[in-house]
Amino acid sequence: MIRIDNHLGSIEISEHYFGKLIGNAVSSCFGVAGMANSNAKQGLRSLLFKNKTDYIDQGVAVRSIGNGLVVDLHIVVTYGLNISAIVNSITNKVSYVVEEATGLKVSKVNVFVDSMKTE
Repeated sequence: MIRIDNHLGSIEISEHYFGKLIGNAVSSCFGVAGMANSNAKQGLRSLLFKNKTDYIDQGVAVRSIGNGLVVDLHIVVTYGLNISAIVNSITNKVSYVVEEATGLKVSKVNVFVDSMKTE
């Protein structure tokens, strides 16, 4: 659960909601071939339920620091494309989508390119 306190009170939003919201935004960006596991829980889930389904929240981690959110993304990119352009696109889209949907400020988006995929 992500909790942000402001002058009106507290806001609590589940990590599951953020995972789906951000996962959909990142998956629709050009050059993203997929998402990689970002923590042990996601790695274990992928190992246990191998080849059964792809999880939209895979590769997404959100935490609150101060009055803002920090988003960590682990992605797989398509080989041969400009990684810098892909990362800039993801950063802008995630910040916009989260701020529009929740009204919470995104302080930082960290994008980790874990691997490349050839098509």
